[in-house]
Amino acid sequence: MSQSKTVRWGVIGLGWFGEVHADNLSEMPDIELAALCTRRPERLGEVADRLGVKRRYTDYRDLLADPEIDVVSITTHINDHRDIAIDALRSGKHVLLEKPMAPTVADCEQIVEAARNAEGFLMVGHICRFDPRVTMAKQAIEEGRIGKIISMHARRNLSKEIGKMVLDDISALMGDGIHDADLMLWFSQAKVSTVYAQEVHPGQNQYPDGGWSIARLDNGAVAVVESVWHLPESTPYTIDARLEVLGTEGALYINCGEAGLAIHDANGVKMPDTMYWPRPFGNYFGVLQEELRYFANCIRKGERPDRITPVESCAAVAWMAAATESSQTGAVITF
Repeated sequence: MSQSKTVRWGVIGLGWFGEVHADNLSEMPDIELAALCTRRPERLGEVADRLGVKRRYTDYRDLLADPEIDVVSITTHINDHRDIAIDALRSGKHVLLEKPMAPTVADCEQIVEAARNAEGFLMVGHICRFDPRVTMAKQAIEEGRIGKIISMHARRNLSKEIGKMVLDDISALMGDGIHDADLMLWFSQAKVSTVYAQEVHPGQNQYPDGGWSIARLDNGAVAVVESVWHLPESTPYTIDARLEVLGTEGALYINCGEAGLAIHDANGVKMPDTMYWPRPFGNYFGVLQEELRYFANCIRKGERPDRITPVESCAAVAWMAAATESSQTGAVITF
């Protein structure tokens, strides 16, 4: 594909985040939002009409058979990821698969194998790897500025209002803790040796509202992931996300919760997202667009994406899956 050619993109799955994908893609230069797919005809018509998308599908297989589509975003329920991703890769499409890659390591491994044999590229949407605060931290680590990593701790907490909407689909640890699990493995370039975890389930949804997981990495470092979707509904944070990395020669701290803006009004204080997919005056910008732009450029250049590899994404799922097993059994899980 020519580096100047427009990338024709389809979105499979039009829940909240699928619509965010579609909205961002529709506003980006050199990308054509060419097709949409969801099993719900009314939802499909609603989003497609608003964005002016003509190719509309209620069966993802029909979209994959469309020769006018170069790449698909898969933004469905996690339990549907394996089959749709494998079918998309076998169809020859490039695939941006939202995280987590799949609910189990076995599912992930099947996707990884399909990607190895595919003409198209697979990238899992670990958006935090495109956050400039995170990438600058990664650069500092690679430059040796904090020495050898010995300890990492992250928290990524959300309000119970969001938890009520999401916790019937996925747990807090697998849904959000996986971000920090991935970043810790990326920063350290280490593998997990053992995992212990505890979860709490004060809400009425299917999955636990929060959990803590502690891992020993094979380089000797200790890594702790905290994810709790039970902050008060009045919390000012869109997301309270912080990560500290301690090394033998220094430390670094990433604060993604306080993004530089606090709005005080009659409803109280709110700290809106200013980095990931903010939409001031009706137009998106931010880290999600950087991720989409990166993948589009890889496709144009014919270069397999290496910012996040399928094997790395699988490793993050393995950690969080082990955390779930540990919390249910009380055992330390050894890799």
